Amino acid sequence: MAPQTATSQLLDNCLTDAEFPELPDFTRGKVRDAYKLPDRRRLLIATDRQSAFDQVLAAVPYKGQVLTQTARYWFDHTSDICPNHVISYPDPNVVLCKDLDMVPIEIVVRAYLTGSTNTSAWTMYERGERVIYGHPFPDGMKKNQKLAETIITPTTKPTGGGHDAPITEAEILETQLVTHEQWRELAEKSLALFARGQELAAKQGLILVDTKYEFGIDENGTITIADEIHTPDSSRYWRADSYEQKFAAGEEPDSLDKEFLRLWIAGQCDPYNDPIPEIPADTLIAFSNKYVALFEQLTGLDFERPDPAVPVRDRIRAALVSELPEYFQAGN
Repeated sequence: MAPQTATSQLLDNCLTDAEFPELPDFTRGKVRDAYKLPDRRRLLIATDRQSAFDQVLAAVPYKGQVLTQTARYWFDHTSDICPNHVISYPDPNVVLCKDLDMVPIEIVVRAYLTGSTNTSAWTMYERGERVIYGHPFPDGMKKNQKLAETIITPTTKPTGGGHDAPITEAEILETQLVTHEQWRELAEKSLALFARGQELAAKQGLILVDTKYEFGIDENGTITIADEIHTPDSSRYWRADSYEQKFAAGEEPDSLDKEFLRLWIAGQCDPYNDPIPEIPADTLIAFSNKYVALFEQLTGLDFERPDPAVPVRDRIRAALVSELPEYFQAGN
């Protein structure tokens, strides 16, 4: 048998399954595996599964760790704006958090006209729409152009594997998905969180282009941010020093986010109608490197790569045994 290459070792040690039968009420999302614990607690484990165009496509080395630690940085730096769901971090991939009553919409905040999915502002603009998510857009705009002002473009949350669907503020209030007061607070907090994100990203030479927030309501009725915040899965980041030149040339910005993979896929097929081809190993490694580079540039911290000889799943299990021993005791 041929010896493993460094690439194959990395790909083989990705975390694709975080289901532990000892823990209760397991649910699986595209990226995170979750458990509902007593006393309004949840356990979220970020895997290395990679989704795009509402499909799970591959596994990306270090991805779950990058997402968890990037979100941790932002939760720590925005807690004065909005409370978050975090209780503790038992492992670099794991968050023990509050179990919230989730708000049934996702709040997407945009500062640029861009994107490649069916719900992105650029895709809608390119097909001729000039009122997008209730906001008027002038003719003559170009892809990746900065908007005159930051806007909120909410979507409904998919259920049963469905797709995100655009919705306007008026429709949210008309259908009473949230109250008027809740919507006002959600909008204010989202814009404030985004402004903080733009400010701190700019100091590190990055542009926070757009992002998605998910909120819930805690046991005291407080609106609380959940899931993740300003990660490369939920946000776009561009390198600030090359943006103007790339935009003037009609080229895609230098990005450090999920758009890299979306554009690769869109270059191979129509992801909404064609089978998506297998993603080559070198593309997955390049993608992983972008996520790690974003974490380091954004936070100013060194990314601590785990020991490749220790399976990620084994490390996480050991952390859970230590954090939640009552579930792993003999006989349970």
